[in-house]
Amino acid sequence: MAWIKTIPFDAATGKLRDLYKRVTGPNNNVDNIMMMHSLRPHTMEAHMAVYKYVLHHRDNTIPKWFLEAIGVWVSALNSCHYCVEHHFAGMKRLLQDDPRSDALLNAIKAQDIAAMPLDAREHAAMRYAQHLAQSPGDMAQSDVEALRMAGWEDGEILEINQVTAYFCYANRTVLGLGCSTDGDDIGLSPGNNDDPDDWNHR
Repeated sequence: MAWIKTIPFDAATGKLRDLYKRVTGPNNNVDNIMMMHSLRPHTMEAHMAVYKYVLHHRDNTIPKWFLEAIGVWVSALNSCHYCVEHHFAGMKRLLQDDPRSDALLNAIKAQDIAAMPLDAREHAAMRYAQHLAQSPGDMAQSDVEALRMAGWEDGEILEINQVTAYFCYANRTVLGLGCSTDGDDIGLSPGNNDDPDDWNHR
C-alpha cells in the first residue's frame, strides 16, 4: 500500500486515533492518502484542513462537481491515478450525469480541453489549471486576466487556483510515497459543507 510504514486504524492511539476517527468512512475505513501521514499526525491534520477548506467549504461559490473536475484534470496531468480514481468517482456522483462524466474523463485522459463537455468559462479554468500544474514558473498576470475575460470573478479565480495547488500537493504526496487505492472506499468525501471542522467521509 505504501513505501513507508503506516499505522492502521486498529493500531492507532492518542492523537492519531482521534484524527482517524474524524476522517473515517464506513467501517472505520481511512483513505490511504490520509494514512500516509500516520507517522506524523500533525501533517495529516494540516492536509485534511486544507482539503476540506479548499474543496468542501460552505463559502465556495463554484459548484463542487466542477472543483472536483479540476482536481481530476490536474491529477491526470500529474499522472496521479489514485486521485483521478477517487475524485472522478466523487465528481460523477455530484454531477449526476453519467454520459457527460464519462465524456469528460475521456477528454481528460486525451488531454483535450476542447473536447471536454464544458462551457467556455469552464474551458478557460481548465487551461489555467493546466498551465499552473505544468509550468508554474511561466504563469503571468495574463493568465488571470484570461479567466476574468471568460467571466470568472476574482474570488472564483482564487478557488480555481487553490484547488489546482491543493491537487498538485496531494498528487506529490501520493506519488512520492507509493500510495495505492488498495482497501479504499473510492469516491467518498466530507459531506457536511456547512461545518468546516466536520471531516467525516460519506
